Formats: sequence, C-alpha cells, structure tokens
Amino acid sequence: MADIVHIAAPDGILPGTGYTQVITGTGRLVVVSGQVAIDADGRLVGAGDPGAQARQVFANLGRCLAAAGAGFRDVVQLTYFLTDIAYLDAIHHARDEFVDTSAPPAGSLVQVAALVRPEFLLEVEALAIV
Repeated sequence: MADIVHIAAPDGILPGTGYTQVITGTGRLVVVSGQVAIDADGRLVGAGDPGAQARQVFANLGRCLAAAGAGFRDVVQLTYFLTDIAYLDAIHHARDEFVDTSAPPAGSLVQVAALVRPEFLLEVEALAIV
C-alpha cells in the first residue's frame, strides 16, 4: 500500500478549495492519459452537457486506474482541461461522486481553446501512487 500524505496548505499558502496544495507519497506511480467522454464503443456521452461528460470522464479514469490496480483513493493529482471555465461547477459535482472530498488530490485546471474533437467539453488526466 502506498504511503500518501496530504498537506492541505503549507505555512504561508492559502488552502485550496476542492484540492490539496501538496501531496507526498511513496509507491508505484500510475499515470493515466487524459480521458474524454467516450464510452467503450467510441460513442460520445453527454453531448453539450458538461456534467454528463464529466461523469463519463471520471468513470473512464476509474476503469484505467482499476486496470493498474489503483483507485481514486490513490490519485494524487488531477489535471483538468476545459473548453469553458463556466463548466467548473458541474465538473466538480461529478468529481465529488468519485473522489474523497475530505482529502482531495492536488489539481491543476487549464481553459483551452479546443480539445481533439469539438464535441468534447473537458479532458482529465490523473497521477496515482499505489
């Protein structure tokens, strides 16, 4: 089992809202490529709906993590790519269905002009330590 320590905020740093400022850990690193709202058959899930797309993205992340012997409890970093920052609340609601909100992973968020296909509203990648 990985040894993971969450540091909500080091001295002189404002605590994050919905993320942890610093996480340390030892164990095997699991890197999950950015996931989009595509199901196992290659179909878009949630056209135009950031919440539905986010739930599919997190379900895909969960499947990838499981394939590596990990779960969301092992995730130490999430990186979000959004085509519109206005989607953030819907994405956080979906994320909270999967992540322990009392000890959330570190996070970065970037608004981008576009993703690989125009119907994708977000992409999320993950780092985990097992």
